[in-house]
Amino acid sequence: MEYQQVKKVLPVVSIIVPVYNAESTLSLTLSTLLVQTYERLELLFVNDYSIDRSLEIIQEAKGCFEQRGMNVKIITHEVNLGVAAARNTGLEHATGDYIYYVDADDWIGKHTIQLVMEEALRTEAEIIGFDWYLSFEKKERLMRQPNFSKPAEAIDFLLEGKMRWNLWIFVVKRSLYENHNIRFIPQMNMGEDMMVMFKLFSFAQNVCHLPYALYHYGQSNGSSLTKTYSDKHIREVTVNIKEVERHLSVGDYAERIGQKLSFLKLNIKLPLLISNQHDRYQKWYNWFPESNQYVWKNKTQSLRIRLIQWAASKRMYFLVKCHYYLVIRVVYGFIYR
Repeated sequence: MEYQQVKKVLPVVSIIVPVYNAESTLSLTLSTLLVQTYERLELLFVNDYSIDRSLEIIQEAKGCFEQRGMNVKIITHEVNLGVAAARNTGLEHATGDYIYYVDADDWIGKHTIQLVMEEALRTEAEIIGFDWYLSFEKKERLMRQPNFSKPAEAIDFLLEGKMRWNLWIFVVKRSLYENHNIRFIPQMNMGEDMMVMFKLFSFAQNVCHLPYALYHYGQSNGSSLTKTYSDKHIREVTVNIKEVERHLSVGDYAERIGQKLSFLKLNIKLPLLISNQHDRYQKWYNWFPESNQYVWKNKTQSLRIRLIQWAASKRMYFLVKCHYYLVIRVVYGFIYR
């Protein structure tokens, strides 16, 4: 009886899963949600007009979740609106005390939510971050986040590139979203997580880091280490980073950010240099050109990264290309094959 009474007052965690044509990976994601040891869960599957079997797979699994006492909501968009809108739809339908996102091609350990909520209850944190795995077909790489205990610390780490801003490595109190009207910008589907996490941290009072790797970010092969930024992606990221700049420049952090905004811009456009294509190097040079003068000043970045950024800023593209073939193709290709 006492256990049941305690269980009733545990916070509810709303897990939002945006889904778009994910039939090949969705079953693994669902299976790891089903075995969570923390049962006070609300699962929100936002089907963003998938044209494969994704919706059918979710509907088939719905009964299994409900048998475990989990509340399941399936919301379908009548047209494809993109991941930013799908995340907003999930937020509008969520009723839990905390918000968490899981992507439909990734998975979590069965104790993930339990461990995070134990920490949330112990510390009363509004944002709880944790470590993660970069997961390939045959091996995984442990990816550690820096330890943070204050919002300002976390914002510095995000600006400097020491910490990832992916939504799936943070569980956040829903009141932060609602009290400050934090939402994703519709159709701006690249960098949307960055923009929202900066805002959430800027309003938070109590945050913490849990030194456990709890999320598995699925990658099919070593080539997944390189991102492809189309002109559309660059426009979307630019809108989101400009919103970060606007937000931080007028808030409590205005006096702290300084040149660190340029560090953020350099970090954002770095994937353009992880390539052997001259036109991508040129896009790097012309995207946020005001940040190029700061390539040596972010001492939290490795010497290797600062060196290739310096080479790109001097248009010494042959050095950037050498880095790609020697480090990305040869070294990383061997590690992640």
